[in-house]
Amino acid sequence: MSDRKSHLDTLAVIAVVVCCFLWGLNQVAAKVALAEVAPLWQATIRSFGGALLVWGWSRYRGIALFRRDGSLPGGLLAGALFGAEFLCIFIGLQFTTASRMVVFIYIAPFVVALGMPFIARAERLSRWQMAGLVLAFAGVAWAFAEGFTLPAAGAHQLLGDALGVLAGVLWGATTLAIRGSKLSGADAEKTLLYQLAVSGVLLFIAALAAGSPLPARLSMLVWASLGFQVLIVTFASYLVWFWLIRSYPATKLSSFTLLTPVFGLLMGAVLLGEPITVRLVLALAAVALGIVLVNRRG
Repeated sequence: MSDRKSHLDTLAVIAVVVCCFLWGLNQVAAKVALAEVAPLWQATIRSFGGALLVWGWSRYRGIALFRRDGSLPGGLLAGALFGAEFLCIFIGLQFTTASRMVVFIYIAPFVVALGMPFIARAERLSRWQMAGLVLAFAGVAWAFAEGFTLPAAGAHQLLGDALGVLAGVLWGATTLAIRGSKLSGADAEKTLLYQLAVSGVLLFIAALAAGSPLPARLSMLVWASLGFQVLIVTFASYLVWFWLIRSYPATKLSSFTLLTPVFGLLMGAVLLGEPITVRLVLALAAVALGIVLVNRRG
């Protein structure tokens, strides 16, 4: 696209950091709702609720979501990858710990960094930038390192770990599918609707297959949690994210996603009373420094 920028400007940095903060806060919101709503049903509600909001928003703004523009194959692929990622996460969490899963998922920026040069050579990272990406990932791994020293979560922990790695690959592949297909020129609303609609169907089938019961009634706190997940995270922040991918280098944007799990730990400390440790502070510093290196010029 002729209007794609080669570097992240102030607007892009603020927008992506806010998105990562909201995604970290979403981890707390999902944890709160777990007491009454199973994870697969939460993901299904997020996808279908977000899809409905995107459709209504697009109707209001006069955006033609169903115009033929050649984006259907890429949209179906991105949606399937998006849904498969969540399936891997939820199935994998039955066999491994959440800490290990978080670390494995965040190999996604490496997938984007390795794959983007085949789509846009200008997005190849230099040695210093790749070193920054490694440093940021090391910060995330350090933050969750205690989860790797605990006893095995079960006999099938390696299966859970493998599903975590696959989820990270699928997340990175989703970004590559968007940038490498006609979706790179589509409206952010259309890109998001593809992902939410296709993933919603996949997650709904998975929730039914898992036999997880739907609660008969929900507390106000859980309603608030689901409302936040659907309106603020799935609808608003994802729209901003896909606009960013459409307008800025995907490799540099992906490095910022490593802030998300650290923000999740910080919000858990603030809202749930979980401890803030020296390990967490050092991890945040490492992630921040790594992102600075990835986004340095020259």
